[in-house]
Amino acid sequence: MKPKVSMRRALSDPKLLGDVLRGPSWFGWHVLLIAAAGEKLNSKERLEFKRLTKRDREPGRMCRELILIFGRRAGKTLAVATFNCWIATCCDHRDVLAPGETGICLLISRDQRAAKIALDYIDGILRDSPVLRRLITNRTADTIELGSRRINIEVRPCNRISSRGATLASIIADEIGHWFTSCDFQNPDVEVLASAKPGLLTTRGPLLMASSVYAKYGVLFDSYRKHYGPDGPADILVAYGTSRDINPSLPQVEIDREIEADPVRNRAEYLSEWRDDTAGFIGRAIVGACVGDYFELAPMPGLIYFCFLDVASGTDGGDSYAIAIGHRDGDLIVIDAVREVIPPFSPANIVTNTVVPLCKAYRVEKVWGDNYAGNFAKEPVFRAGIFYELWPQHKSDIYRDPLLPLLNSKRIMLPRVDRLINQCCTLERSVKRSGRDEITHPTHGHDDLINATAGVAAVMQRMAAVEQPLPIVAPIIVRAPVTHNGGLPFATRDEWSPNW
Repeated sequence: MKPKVSMRRALSDPKLLGDVLRGPSWFGWHVLLIAAAGEKLNSKERLEFKRLTKRDREPGRMCRELILIFGRRAGKTLAVATFNCWIATCCDHRDVLAPGETGICLLISRDQRAAKIALDYIDGILRDSPVLRRLITNRTADTIELGSRRINIEVRPCNRISSRGATLASIIADEIGHWFTSCDFQNPDVEVLASAKPGLLTTRGPLLMASSVYAKYGVLFDSYRKHYGPDGPADILVAYGTSRDINPSLPQVEIDREIEADPVRNRAEYLSEWRDDTAGFIGRAIVGACVGDYFELAPMPGLIYFCFLDVASGTDGGDSYAIAIGHRDGDLIVIDAVREVIPPFSPANIVTNTVVPLCKAYRVEKVWGDNYAGNFAKEPVFRAGIFYELWPQHKSDIYRDPLLPLLNSKRIMLPRVDRLINQCCTLERSVKRSGRDEITHPTHGHDDLINATAGVAAVMQRMAAVEQPLPIVAPIIVRAPVTHNGGLPFATRDEWSPNW
């Protein structure tokens, strides 16, 4: 990759990128982009560079990784979009591309909608330039083609499969601090980047990460912990600050108002304070040790199966309807099957088309479920001829016990279902203002499958306790009328022993 136009010149020339980051409030972004491109800074710029990176001098060469950690409304997406436009249009990649090959500037975000917002930024930047707009040969919903540069700027889903195989000129990982919330694959930030980064080996292009902060785990926090400050590698540049550190045009009074309304959330959002109240609940290694080599187990004669439902309303964009079925094998709890129906759907249709056939296959006549909407959830199941009982525990309590002890002791076996495993690994423990400890999914995430799985495990644990051998006790004599044969009636189960 050979720059044909310097970043400094591109940012100052209105015919190129000069009209994008215009005005004094964008000075910090100018400094970071120029330094990341491997160019020299002047004395004034160097002071700003040190304020944002805690480093005395710029790298002096193109950064292998640029990690931009700033609060909301700081201009991160527009800044990395500008950097990406420079790489795609002002740098020559033909010396590292095979004949007929097209390099890709890859744009990944937590979901397609957010990534396309950044793609629209790039499209607007290119079309506003009288020079760069002529390079666009085609635009689709997820691609901008720059035919004469042999570069495509593409949006791809945030998963490890679609990120493989291409020759990449750059990677933008937008809002990577929140990637755990919407991916269907295991450990999405690590796995997605591990799949995509080999595509940069040929071009030596940069990896650009831009995000606000969240919890103290994941790729973003690890990069900050290892590389921020003067001791970080020269070609891995981490810039960190509040929203107003990089965008002084934001009104302080508005930020103060937001922080006053929700101090914990908005101190992270605007002041870039890593959240201490949020932590990962279960380690991936612990979960991985309990995953079997099957996707689903067929019903077996002679086994008693249990079922738990995590019911949802079916509203588009809401929670899924999740079903888990399992059985006990001695002390081991085996999860045989999990099913998930993603909205929109009709709950009554789910009962008819999914719940009833699954229960019949596994000979289940009674199901348990969380206390969602009371009789609303129970009614269609009752009408289908299956008894439905509400489980008394809150899902936070189920995750805490029995799920965590079962995983730690390897007394539960999970099917190899990526979505189930990912939901289990991304559960978070947080402390609420009341002091209550809550365990649930991350923001914008889901925990429907793992909730149903933990629920059926709780049912089986309770049944195991009930079915322990009864202590030897004298029968309780019940005062009752003498029967026709002169004997006394047997005691009921409740009268016989408290262990029933």
